[in-house]
Amino acid sequence: MKVPGKTTSQIAIYAAVCIAILLVPLVLDDAFLLNKYARYLVFGMLAVSLSLSWGYAGILNLGQAMTFGLGSYCMAMALKLKTIPVHTGSDGLPDFMVWNNVTELPWFWIPFHSLAFGVAAGILVPVALAALLGWFVFKGRVTGVYAAIITLAAMVVVQLLIIDQQRFTGGFNGITDLAQFEVAGFAFDAYGSSSYYLVAGCLAVTLFLALFITKSKTGLILQAIRDQEDRVRFFGYDVALYKIFVFSVSAGIAGLAGMLYTIVMEFASPTFLGVPLSLSVVIWVAVGGRQSLLGAMLGALVVTGVQGALSESETFLETWTLVMGLLFVLVVLFLPKGLAGAFEKIAARFERTPPGAVAESTAPRSEPIKSGREIEGVS
Repeated sequence: MKVPGKTTSQIAIYAAVCIAILLVPLVLDDAFLLNKYARYLVFGMLAVSLSLSWGYAGILNLGQAMTFGLGSYCMAMALKLKTIPVHTGSDGLPDFMVWNNVTELPWFWIPFHSLAFGVAAGILVPVALAALLGWFVFKGRVTGVYAAIITLAAMVVVQLLIIDQQRFTGGFNGITDLAQFEVAGFAFDAYGSSSYYLVAGCLAVTLFLALFITKSKTGLILQAIRDQEDRVRFFGYDVALYKIFVFSVSAGIAGLAGMLYTIVMEFASPTFLGVPLSLSVVIWVAVGGRQSLLGAMLGALVVTGVQGALSESETFLETWTLVMGLLFVLVVLFLPKGLAGAFEKIAARFERTPPGAVAESTAPRSEPIKSGREIEGVS
């Protein structure tokens, strides 16, 4: 059981990291770098979503990019309709629909005239799809690698469906030429501090929400399911229901991250639902530590930051993928609990027992002097 003191220290650490992230625009006055760091923070949120389901419930979701991409497309559809008539064709149709001879706006596009609906859909659509998929998977007691393969297959199906329906989704090109995200007349510039603060604020809320779930009774049951699923079922808990819950919450966080990514990148693409991104999320979480929400987030920031630096360097322009692969192998071999596990070991070394207590505990205890009668057994 977690002691209250440790929980308080965790909250303090989480708060310190979030404050440090929010202070970045005050010391950085570069629009391009702010946009790049905002993208990294979005990836950090995506890593937190996978850590919640994989690290605390034992559900390895290899299709996490599916819900991320769906959230991205929901936001893109709403922002695309806001560009009328600048980047749309006749009768208020998106340009790619005009190019594909679509004469009427599809019924499922019509509600996205409302930005509020687009924001709600970006979270609820991934949650609904995850709940539906989780119902069949977890009610059927599918676990381990089989559940991971099913999530991967579901993601590939959704990606192929979006690419195939080019008339309604833009196909390989995705949805481009979007309006700026605007709330109550305030526009969030993708390359300004406003979008960075939006992403950083959502990341902070997500971190504390996930932390609250893991520290609650539900979180303790999820961790018990991760370690001994059959024993938890024996005690009368509906294991499938708990798994569906955390699977859906994870999908909702990923959907929110996808919407923020569209705001920052100003487009949506089927690559957001691809296998490379989904596997990258697994790597980020493994490097950071899958049983640590903060570790998973920092793992995403470190890996994507190093990846960006190497890919932009002339020295590693053609070999940066090999370098990243080598770093991942080294972390897995020597840091099985990720960066978070390494920090825990370092912190444990500084939490030493006071010298007086050590001397008292290690000093040999002298036996009481026995009298002659006691030695001879005489009372």
